Amino acid sequence: MIAAQYIGNKSFQIVEGASIAPSAGEVRLNVGYVGICGTDMHIYHGVMDQRVNPPATIGHEISGVVAELGAGVEGFAVGDNVVVRPLDYCGECPACDAGHSHVCQNLKFMGIDTPGAFQNSWTVKARTLHKLPDSVSLQTGALVEPLAVACHDIRRANLQPGEKAVVIGGGPIGQLVALVAKSIGADVIISEVNDARREFSSQYDIATVNPLQQDLPAYVDSWTKGKGADVVFEVSGVQPAIDVMTKIAAVRGRICMVAIHANAPQVDLFQFFWKELELVGARVYEREDFDMAIDLIASGKADLKPFISSINHLDEIGKAFANMDNNPTGMKALVSCQPEQK
Repeated sequence: MIAAQYIGNKSFQIVEGASIAPSAGEVRLNVGYVGICGTDMHIYHGVMDQRVNPPATIGHEISGVVAELGAGVEGFAVGDNVVVRPLDYCGECPACDAGHSHVCQNLKFMGIDTPGAFQNSWTVKARTLHKLPDSVSLQTGALVEPLAVACHDIRRANLQPGEKAVVIGGGPIGQLVALVAKSIGADVIISEVNDARREFSSQYDIATVNPLQQDLPAYVDSWTKGKGADVVFEVSGVQPAIDVMTKIAAVRGRICMVAIHANAPQVDLFQFFWKELELVGARVYEREDFDMAIDLIASGKADLKPFISSINHLDEIGKAFANMDNNPTGMKALVSCQPEQK
């Protein structure tokens, strides 16, 4: 078995080891493709070293093939194409007892807090798996996890068909949120300063605004005929987005906080009183979000092939990360973890 380990200072090492036989309730996977996400890039830049404790095998956006079943595993067979919902919850804390295991108070995020998917062979709990239909390739399957994030955001915001939504931030997750919003019949625009990312949106016929060149509140006011946006998704993580989100929301509009803000932002709470706004947080995903994401891809409502910016083999993982680091407009880099794959 070959694994890539992050060792700090934007560096990886390739190590050899033995595959781990699955225990009861576990499944061993031949890892197909693993996506590089924003969190992985934060790890690459060294800001999460204390949490990941290098050397560490990271990676959590994964597709693979079932290679071996542990005792008692039902519903899966050797040869099944699957994706992993990388949340290891305790099942005993108050959050789990309330049915919110995705935000378990003792949650271990696989690929960050525990060993991840940048390896040929990965053994995981069967409860984390979702089967892929034959129409969904392993390459596209590696994008199910970030698409599930967007599905969860849409559900948390309770976005409805016909409503108008503004997505602030046109990075990979912002683009996916807009794509899911459009797929359910909402009317959506993206606010994004980067020209390449606005151009990316155009291939999905999603309108964009550059808030550095256009007055976003005035645009939204005209677009909604004075009502304001029914839902605002804050996906950028910057203070100017916090400043504008309450201005563009409609009376009794909903604001969905998707971004992680490193510093506590200043929020105009008066607008929450004045317009009776709602603010909801959205963190990771639940089982139904993965099911929704898979259905969107399988049905053709979410064509994610344009999101794949590059594919590198596992032994080129350092190159894959460096390319993403030097290409801020790239959407999704994949790492192929089987030697015969391209």
